[in-house]
Amino acid sequence: MGRHEATDGARRWWERGTIYQVYPRSFQDSNGDGIGDLSGIESRLDYLVGLGIDAIWLSPIFPSPMADFGYDVADYCDIDPMFGTLADFDRLLAAAHARGLKLLLDFVPNHSSDRHRWFTESRSSRDNPKRDWYIWRDAAADGGPPNNWISDFGGSAWEYDPATGQYYYHAFLKEQPDLNWRNPDLRAAMIDVLQFWLDRGVDGFRIDVLWHILKAADFPDNPLNPAYRPAMGEMHSVMQLHSTDQPEVHEIVAEMRDLADSYGRGGERVLIGEICLPLDKLVRYYGVGAPGVHLPFNFHLIDAPWQARALATFIDAYEAALPPGGWPNWVLGSHDARRVAARLGEAQARVAAMLLLTLRGTPTLYQGDEIGIGEVAIPAGQLVDPRELREPGLGLGRDPSRTPMAWDRSDNGGFTTGVPWLPLHSDWRQRNVAAEQGDPQSLVNFYHRLLTMRRASEALSIGQYVAVEAVGDILAYERRHDDERLLIILNLGDREQALPAQVHGATPLLCTLTARGDGRSMRPNEGAIFALPSDRGH
Repeated sequence: MGRHEATDGARRWWERGTIYQVYPRSFQDSNGDGIGDLSGIESRLDYLVGLGIDAIWLSPIFPSPMADFGYDVADYCDIDPMFGTLADFDRLLAAAHARGLKLLLDFVPNHSSDRHRWFTESRSSRDNPKRDWYIWRDAAADGGPPNNWISDFGGSAWEYDPATGQYYYHAFLKEQPDLNWRNPDLRAAMIDVLQFWLDRGVDGFRIDVLWHILKAADFPDNPLNPAYRPAMGEMHSVMQLHSTDQPEVHEIVAEMRDLADSYGRGGERVLIGEICLPLDKLVRYYGVGAPGVHLPFNFHLIDAPWQARALATFIDAYEAALPPGGWPNWVLGSHDARRVAARLGEAQARVAAMLLLTLRGTPTLYQGDEIGIGEVAIPAGQLVDPRELREPGLGLGRDPSRTPMAWDRSDNGGFTTGVPWLPLHSDWRQRNVAAEQGDPQSLVNFYHRLLTMRRASEALSIGQYVAVEAVGDILAYERRHDDERLLIILNLGDREQALPAQVHGATPLLCTLTARGDGRSMRPNEGAIFALPSDRGH
């Protein structure tokens, strides 16, 4: 049995709270152009309050040519007209705050758009003052790219610029040149971007591909990956040893943290780092020598085998790896991953929801997972994701996770009066917010009950995590705070399983199925929360 304590002291809002990711293009369209916008998000804030979340994180809304749907930023301090205006943003922020919701923005520090004025200047000549704001290198001896680094979207990560006779580096699309964070002027300019939005009142940032932002200064070749198979995507043909996760990155992260902590009481403005690394490297982003991001995103549940023993081992390993004072977090879905219901099936999607919202740490929900959107077939002629278009047929495309939200049975699920930029899931007339809200046993109402219970329970929101020994497909653990003890038992399989001994004498509180069974076993795909008698004095 393992026990992991919550640290003492007052809890910050993001330690108790739940974050909900809004993909703005697909949440709610207010003007009939088929693309979601800020006014649309504002119109749905009451839904989010009713669901029971505490903060919304918006994927990028800045001016962009949309080569990578907003992750190619052409101006870090404005709003793209397709989403609205700065005035619309200010109104959304005020409306969210009036309802007790926090609002986080998506900061994209690794790369800009090639249309950004900084890059226009940088590529204009070798002696332009902003030349070194991006990463330029001479060709290799054979005239080819400077090294063997591969773009995450396939192909060389270097693009030749005939006008100046050098290559520039792009970890993603050639339309997304990487910024040079070793240049002090660039670094100061990007810190100013954070300050611009903090001054405007945002409550923090999710920081895109944070582990990418610094590269090895001498740009050596990356080692070849001996386990590479073409089905993995070309980016995995090399191991990103020199192109990501450099030791000096932690100095930059500490500078971002200093800025965030200078606004109000420490921890009021939260920094969440997107970091896709093994545990030992992931937890270093809590800080090396100085505080780092408050929450280095833990994506491991997305890729982990959905097996009880494997998950139990990982949860214990994650808890053990956390540095003193490090607060855990969990993610099950995102705009870059297959939908939870698509990966696990609808029955296990309920079990997954219970896992996400009962583990110790801050959970992040992704829009649409609460109504159980599953696999969405996108006709070939409607595919738009460059990840899919550049390496087709490998299952790497992200369009199916980005399709519009369905709100009701009206045309296009109430998302738009126009033509949606991506098609909705095929069962949207049955699987929509209004229909599910009217069904007491629906997934969205189950999420609501879980979130309500989490908010009311100190054990679930900030309590200790205590591993419980189990066998077979059963994953079990306790959450404890003072006299409150809760036992969570999850059957991750489709066969009946024996209950752990700890359940005897416990009172069932919430079940993933319509009602608890006979109490002698866990039914297939069943998860349940039980109240245990206090062990105080024993």
